[in-house]
Amino acid sequence: MALADEEPMTNQMNSPNSPKSPNSPETGGAAEGATGPTGGRDRRSRLKRPGLAALASLTVVAAVAGAAPGAGAAPAATPGKPQLKLIAASNSVTLTRYEWDAGVQLQLGTYVSVDNAPLEFQVTRKSYKDPIVAKQILRDGKTTKTKTLPAGTVDDFSGLKGFLEVSVKNAAGEEVATSDGNFCPNNASGRIRPDAPATNHYPQSCPTNPWTLGSVWGVEKGWATNTTNWDYDKTVDLPVGEYTAEVGVAKKYRDLFGIPDDRPTIKVTVREETEEGEGAGAGLTTSKSSSSSAHHGGGHGGGHAAPSAPAGQPAQDNHHYGPRGADAPTPPELSYALQDRGLANHLGDGTGHTDGSRIAPALKAAPKRPTGKAGAPAKTPKPDLRSLPAWDIAITDGEDGDVAGKDYLAFSANVWNAGPAPLVVDGFRKPGADLMDAYQYFYDADGKQVGYTPTGTMEWDPREGHEHWHFTDFASYRLLSEDQTKEVRSGKEAFCLANTDAVDYTVKNANWHPENTDLSTACGSQDAISVREVLDVGSGDTYTQYRPGQSFDVTDLPNGTYYIQVIANPENRLQETNHKNNIALRKVILGGDPGKRTVQVPPHELIDAK
Repeated sequence: MALADEEPMTNQMNSPNSPKSPNSPETGGAAEGATGPTGGRDRRSRLKRPGLAALASLTVVAAVAGAAPGAGAAPAATPGKPQLKLIAASNSVTLTRYEWDAGVQLQLGTYVSVDNAPLEFQVTRKSYKDPIVAKQILRDGKTTKTKTLPAGTVDDFSGLKGFLEVSVKNAAGEEVATSDGNFCPNNASGRIRPDAPATNHYPQSCPTNPWTLGSVWGVEKGWATNTTNWDYDKTVDLPVGEYTAEVGVAKKYRDLFGIPDDRPTIKVTVREETEEGEGAGAGLTTSKSSSSSAHHGGGHGGGHAAPSAPAGQPAQDNHHYGPRGADAPTPPELSYALQDRGLANHLGDGTGHTDGSRIAPALKAAPKRPTGKAGAPAKTPKPDLRSLPAWDIAITDGEDGDVAGKDYLAFSANVWNAGPAPLVVDGFRKPGADLMDAYQYFYDADGKQVGYTPTGTMEWDPREGHEHWHFTDFASYRLLSEDQTKEVRSGKEAFCLANTDAVDYTVKNANWHPENTDLSTACGSQDAISVREVLDVGSGDTYTQYRPGQSFDVTDLPNGTYYIQVIANPENRLQETNHKNNIALRKVILGGDPGKRTVQVPPHELIDAK
């Protein structure tokens, strides 16, 4: 299997009129943090990340790759063509099986190393009526070319389909498990050579939001990226014991990218840990020899089952984890990779070139409210807020503090920013005031502030799971009748802005490394006198509707067809480039009897995300 014929590079990524990357020498360092690109929030605390010893020992990876410190650059090869190799960080790993999980994650510590040139892809679809197309981007320092990957290599934005082949055998040599995992190039990564680029130029995860339109995947030359895709809902049922795992790359990808047929073998030890006591704060015991496993968590109304708790998390209040309806965004794969610092000397960076990333550095909250006449020059870049259709739709019955015995229609919703400028809103509080006055700020192409305008208020939300400042009038949700003339309004009207999902990183000025990706980086504390909330270009902000007052009460509604309406900037108080794409509809069909209501969710064009 071979790559398609070379195609001219037409994306704005190499447009001479586009701004420079924030990682380029002209603009300074990359912003810290990773986009919470997977699935939204009803957002309590950020999920903790389980550790991975293999990632902490990238010196081992370097030795396996044959590039020990001081070895210098890789051997000469075809300019612009990446050299890929499957390597293992260690000959053995220990996997922990928790009593509330049905198995273990196959964290085997294998990596794909990249040298000679970056490995880079653009993955896009024109609309929700069109299939996803993946193209490899090839740069040799002078020219940029694209090659379309064959059909069957991608069917979503989570990575290359069926890239890895994993076979697990027990001590008797019997095959007990197999896996054909996808490969996300934007996974946890690190350098394999001391002279490799200092920072990771590319986004830090592959999005799994069902409404993603465009993604960028990549690995720096001289770097290696972990092949394990972290998925809370997908485990392998291996009892406590000793195993041997063999890992290889599928033949179609070896042929496609010229990867050697190396198949690392890893000794695997599975142990089990159990929870001591009950309720919050319960500790974990040491491993035990029993192979029993108990799935923690139960269903929530209408058959909306709760996936298991993330590994290492206490078995308490565990529901809606994972890419659909998460209480917090799924971590960017194994996101405890090196944090970006300094300059990224990426092939192709420099004057006249852009990777699609916004020029503006991290935007800090202004120390005081603006003075002078409000306004902004007519041609100032502005954001473009767009609503996505609702998904993760289910019937619940008194969940999370709603009234028991009633039927609620719960859902997830996202508003994203198509650019070309970030949405920047600052709030300022007068001494003793309960509300902050909110102002929208504007910046020119060089990142210089050029104007502002009043845009409503921010309010403190004291409810458990919130406890931060909400910007009012950012979005609104309504349930419309079949003829769209009657409505039931959701209680959610105020929001803390965060870049939870990478919706389209191929739009002009998309920021691949947004700073505020969860509530720990945005929204402020109760005693704050000013707050800055930002929705960056290319990213969206997902809220799940499983909080009190945020879902629709459908107890007394007759069965039939309805539409969930998501409205961005409902009062048009925010200035943006286009106000005509702010509304999205999703059809739902209510059925059943009171107390046992059901909901059917037809596909939206090619997207069947219920």
